[in-house]
Amino acid sequence: MALCLGLSSSASALEPRIITFDVPGAGTLSGQGTSAYAIDFAGEITGQYIDENNVSHGFLRAPDGKITTFDVPGAGTEAEQGTFGYTINAGGSITGFELDSNNVFHGFLRAPDGKITRFDVPGAGTDTYQGTSPADINLAAAITGFYADASGVWYGFLRNPDGEFVSFSVPDAGTEPGEGTFGYAMNPAREISGEYLDSNNVYHAFLRTLDGQITTFDAPGAGTGYNQGTQPQDINFGGVITGYFLDGNGASHAFVRP
Repeated sequence: MALCLGLSSSASALEPRIITFDVPGAGTLSGQGTSAYAIDFAGEITGQYIDENNVSHGFLRAPDGKITTFDVPGAGTEAEQGTFGYTINAGGSITGFELDSNNVFHGFLRAPDGKITRFDVPGAGTDTYQGTSPADINLAAAITGFYADASGVWYGFLRNPDGEFVSFSVPDAGTEPGEGTFGYAMNPAREISGEYLDSNNVYHAFLRTLDGQITTFDAPGAGTGYNQGTQPQDINFGGVITGYFLDGNGASHAFVRP
């Protein structure tokens, strides 16, 4: 009996402790509350919270549990507008986007000292749900993402640490509203992985190197119908890409590209 109790205690001690948290001011109704999206090596967490008025705000949670909230200057204050903290790098810099009072997207970079820089990719549209949407940041604070122009076509971008922008488009990407190129993830070498939506609304994957060379690929078995295809999600230090693809039946499968 003592042995059994000992084993039970040891097993219990090995179970991970799960900490839940809510940002003060987060709403408590359906569609409101706190959403954590990314964590850095030190344990700092960023994300967004939606208040009782359905307005979004960014937050940073320190490893000791201290929560700092923030809003990007110019962020809208109506329902579904506001600040959306999306990802954080190992140095504590945060990127994401804000939706202004005209429902236009703008990117931002929040430095570890709390300074916020709002930015738009040159050529980004200024109509409803156009604009700049950052998706990832690396250790050097280079940022990748995508933006919609005045015609509603999407392009990938790289924002270098000095603030210089490079926009890019996969040659086979569609050129109608909603189609185009989407940068999703970037590693320290500034290799960017993402997807493009062609003129038939089929998704394909790409890898862009720092010198601008683009390689496209499709996962074996990926569907070729409407909204099917290959959708990368992340790239690591060695350039290995992972994500998922939708087959001809619309079922999802994971992939890794070494």
